[in-house]
Amino acid sequence: MNFDYSVTFATYNASHFTKQCVESLVRTGTPLERLVVVDNASSDDTREYLATLPLGGRIFNHGNFACGVAWNQGILHFQSEWTIVMNNDLLVSSGWVEDLIGTAIAHNLKIIAPARVDGELDYDFEAFSAQARQTMGQVLRSPAEDAVCMCIHRSVFQEVGFFRATPSMLGFEDAIFFHDVRKAKVARGITGKTWLHHFGSVTQKWMKKSMGLRESDDLVKHNDRRILNQGWLERKLERHQRKKLTRQWRDAELKQYGMTLFADRFNGEFHWR
Repeated sequence: MNFDYSVTFATYNASHFTKQCVESLVRTGTPLERLVVVDNASSDDTREYLATLPLGGRIFNHGNFACGVAWNQGILHFQSEWTIVMNNDLLVSSGWVEDLIGTAIAHNLKIIAPARVDGELDYDFEAFSAQARQTMGQVLRSPAEDAVCMCIHRSVFQEVGFFRATPSMLGFEDAIFFHDVRKAKVARGITGKTWLHHFGSVTQKWMKKSMGLRESDDLVKHNDRRILNQGWLERKLERHQRKKLTRQWRDAELKQYGMTLFADRFNGEFHWR
């Protein structure tokens, strides 16, 4: 099936992860002319590498404008019916675009995210993703969302708006976006029909390093409920309900399939969550 889609991600140093991500896209047949990369003033060889690629767009910012600004730039540069907004520190599996959009259309969803494994790449991801797709292909968590990779229909931007273009948010833009999505009752889900390997929050680690912070430090201290215009009790109840629903999904998936849509990989084992 031919879908009208584009892919975008932001970069900030850590070029080795960007290279692995691009190689993964090429290996799975994702046309690079559909990819828009926005670089937030990297100081390594990221820009030199991006200049060698036949991209659909490359945007070089003069400073670190954070993810919200970069994502919006990528979305607007290559306007399509579906935009896949993702991290640059991940690997994709065969048929990922078609499976994401096809699942969204089949279930009338406006935002769809893949299942994923976080952590060490000490296993055969291609073999794992093929088997996991076969086992979990019919599993759908809905309503649910995930910011590591999200395929978004253009109607969502018209109804909810784009990402908060405030550089000082530094990683909180997705939380605000999904808060608005939940308020608007946008149909969304996470599918087991396609899988990612996610190395971790590499971009944030590089940002923390450049700012002289430890990995355990927060990039910026936010008062979540005030930014989201929520009362203390409302915020607490919302978090409790989401955690409860996630536990229910996890328990049901483990009981039926022996695995779930999310895993951490460490010490040579999958830890399902």
